[in-house]
Amino acid sequence: MANSVNRTNLKSLLEKEETLFHKTHLKSFELYQRARKSLHGGVPMLWMIRWAGSFPVFVKEAKGAHFTDVDGNSYIDFCLGDTGAMTGHSPNATVDAIKNQIEKGITLMLPYEDVIWVGEELQRRFKLPYWQFALTATDANRFVLRMSRLLTGRQKILVFNYCYHGSVDETFITLDEEGTPMSRPNNMGPQVDPRETTKVIEFNDIAALETALSARDVAAVLAEPVMTNIGIIHPQKGYHDSLREMTRKYGTCLIIDETHTICTSPGGYTASFDLQPDFLTLGKPLASGVPAAVYGFTEEISQAFAKKLNVDDADVGGIGGTLAGNALSIAAMKATLQNVLTEEFYTKAIALQEKFTAGVESVIQEFELPWIVKQLGNRSEYWFRPTPPKNGGEAHAAIDHELDRYMHLYTLNRGILMTPFHNMALISPETTEEDVNYHTKTFREAVESLM
Repeated sequence: MANSVNRTNLKSLLEKEETLFHKTHLKSFELYQRARKSLHGGVPMLWMIRWAGSFPVFVKEAKGAHFTDVDGNSYIDFCLGDTGAMTGHSPNATVDAIKNQIEKGITLMLPYEDVIWVGEELQRRFKLPYWQFALTATDANRFVLRMSRLLTGRQKILVFNYCYHGSVDETFITLDEEGTPMSRPNNMGPQVDPRETTKVIEFNDIAALETALSARDVAAVLAEPVMTNIGIIHPQKGYHDSLREMTRKYGTCLIIDETHTICTSPGGYTASFDLQPDFLTLGKPLASGVPAAVYGFTEEISQAFAKKLNVDDADVGGIGGTLAGNALSIAAMKATLQNVLTEEFYTKAIALQEKFTAGVESVIQEFELPWIVKQLGNRSEYWFRPTPPKNGGEAHAAIDHELDRYMHLYTLNRGILMTPFHNMALISPETTEEDVNYHTKTFREAVESLM
């Protein structure tokens, strides 16, 4: 019989870990108190208030797969900027390229020769012929949604329940317990009720997909090829074939967002599984943490878009940004693609991730826990439910905020940073086997304390 967590004990354990956190992070607390006088919530971005401790850790410096905070505590970083630093912090090749470029110009609103190299490399990796640049994957997604609506003459988009596509307004929609679309809880100040712009269905539901598309009012399906921000939810066999077949059948554009799933391979999930999207978007690790994103599209899309584009108004059509494609981002992208996100990178990182995943699985089995752990490339995540969820609704129902917080705080107090808000770990080649073994040991101790 599976073991269960001692809930009575959990509250006192959390209090004990909070006390330890405060004791060992005095300078971070001091900086946090100072920050509250000029930064809302004492943090530069609103979501940073959700760290497992009652205040954030302030970082002193980071390199590779490790960082040190202002109190002198050292950490193994399995968060890696929630994919933004999947390359490892400040890889040497990218740092050298940034140093070289920064003295020659940062942004000019003009192209640079290196941008051609980047475009050609993106062609090679993802098999899409044309590319454009943005600063975040959110913007890349916004731009291709505009293009899709322009080309199809349709207003609706389709997303999956509990999807993740940055802060794109249309994607903040979920299904309630009865399967009725609703604005996502705590969707802050939406410009438009997302029910007016968006259809939402569960991932892996082919029947619901056809029903949603058959009305022929959907401009685009925006999809991660594997859901990643609500656990790792893999597509069922044949799902992507059906997705591509139906979008073509009903005249809907297919957008594949690889921002997290680039953890799969140098060409992401798209290259590994021969997907054929109309658009592909990608951000986060593309420039080793320097803000940069891209969106690519097919020859057919390019030609249709060119016919619709009014060149005289190209700068006020809602697509593009003054800093997009700046020289610094381009230099960082070139160096990252050429020297960091290579076949060798993935071979080493994925092997380490397999070891990490096996370590977590061994603890789950030892304690007969009703938990799972799933892997995608150099990314894995454990989840407090006995079977893999097949969609976002099932995964969301298993969220355990109290247990999440305890597991995060326990490991943080022992020098391990997991990705906040969920139990995800990324591994870069700078991660060592010793780092992975230490996580397995610490994870086991955390579980043992809960029994």
